[in-house]
Formats: sequence, C-alpha cells, structure tokens
Amino acid sequence: MNTGPGRVGAAPVALVATTAEVLAHPELDEGLLAPWERHRLAGIRVHARRDDVVAARLLLRLCASRVTGLPPRAVEPAQRCPGCGRDGHGRPYLPDHPGLGASFSHADGLAAAVVGPGPVGIDVEPLTRRPGPVPVLRRLLAHDEVDAACAEPDPGPALLRLWVRREALFKAGRDDVPLTAWTDRRRAAVVALAGADGATGATGATGVGDRGAGADGATGAGRADRDAGAAEPPVPPLSPGPAPSPPRVPAPPSGR
Repeated sequence: MNTGPGRVGAAPVALVATTAEVLAHPELDEGLLAPWERHRLAGIRVHARRDDVVAARLLLRLCASRVTGLPPRAVEPAQRCPGCGRDGHGRPYLPDHPGLGASFSHADGLAAAVVGPGPVGIDVEPLTRRPGPVPVLRRLLAHDEVDAACAEPDPGPALLRLWVRREALFKAGRDDVPLTAWTDRRRAAVVALAGADGATGATGATGVGDRGAGADGATGAGRADRDAGAAEPPVPPLSPGPAPSPPRVPAPPSGR
C-alpha cells in the first residue's frame, strides 16, 4: 500500500466510539502519545476528562493508520493553532502526510476522529447535551436556523444538531465542504462530519473495527441527518460513521 506523503485518492476514515472502547482497543495505548501530548495531559486534573482526551488522540492515530497503512505507533500527529501560529494546540495535522486532513473531538465519555484528503472536521456531543443560551447561539449560528429549531416542540435536539455541524465546519476551516450529521444511539451521541469528500460505503472503512468484526451498517448515505444503530445490528467496538456524501446542507457561519 502506498504510504506517500499525500495519499492522493485515499478514502477517508471516520470513527466514533466511547472512551472506554478506545482505551480497551488492542492496537491503542497511552504510550503511543508524544511527549508534548503527555505534557499537556499533566495539566488535566479531572480523570474522566483526561481519559477522553487520550481516547480522542488515540482514535486519530487509528484513523490515520487505516488511511495510510502504517501501524498506529508510526503515526505522529501534530497540532498548530491557525490563530497564533504556535505548535502544541489548535488544529491537528499529519506532518508526514500533508495531503491528508485530520480532526478529533471528545466529550463526556465519547471520542470521534477523521482522517482524509483535504480539509476535514468532526464533532461529537452527548445526545442529552443542550447548547445555549439561545441569544449566544444566535450570535454564532444562522438566525433562521436557530429560529426554526426553537419553533420545534422540543428545541434541544435541533439546536444540538446545529451546534455539532457548526463545530465540524469550524474544525475543517471551511464552510464550503460537504456536511452530514447523524445520531449514534448505541453510544448516545450526536456527530457531525465536514469534508471527507469522496468516500463510499462505510467511509471506505470496512473492517475498521477490531479485526474479524464486520463493519457497522453505515450504508444508505444521502440524508443530511440519519440514525446509526436504530436496528441494533452487531457492531464492532470501533465502528465507522456513515458515508459522507449527502446532499449539501446550508453551512452556518463559523462565528469565530
């Protein structure tokens, strides 16, 4: 398998998992993290949050491994802030693979990551989270979309979908990339994926879970929002997200 710097044409891989699933994965352990990452972890005093951060960084390595063909230990992500230009925080990237975009997210026992050609972004939030207050959301999101969400009998889920979409686009660094969102009910999560264009089937990632496990039932892309796991099929511990080739969704302004 070609593992050149750009991996032009490589199919993107997006993964969503609980923190516990990631930390129990046989290919992943905290020893894979770079010294600068472990240094940052030392400042996190809440054990559960520390685990989430570790899980998201490890899941990013697993995505990169699946895309490049390299073992997770050989993948060395870095981070650079587009605002201040300093390393060690901000948007993740793969120095040895400049043609690939990378993104990760973590929240309250959940982790998500994506690696693929071009700009990509991913965001995950617990299904029960409710962003707000609404006046703040109106400053960050499109007013008409916030108003439409607030007009629903229960605005919370609609506002949450708007929020994860906005975050995914922000992480991708562009508003003109394909965007999809779905609900992973098995993990009680709402996920949004920006970019990762050109994937087919289950993000081109059949067998992304543990070896010997089948891929998640992630076919049937073509809806901007979809539920994953409604039929409760057998799912590998780290299942791929849906194919990111839906109809274009109007992108809310980044607000940052």
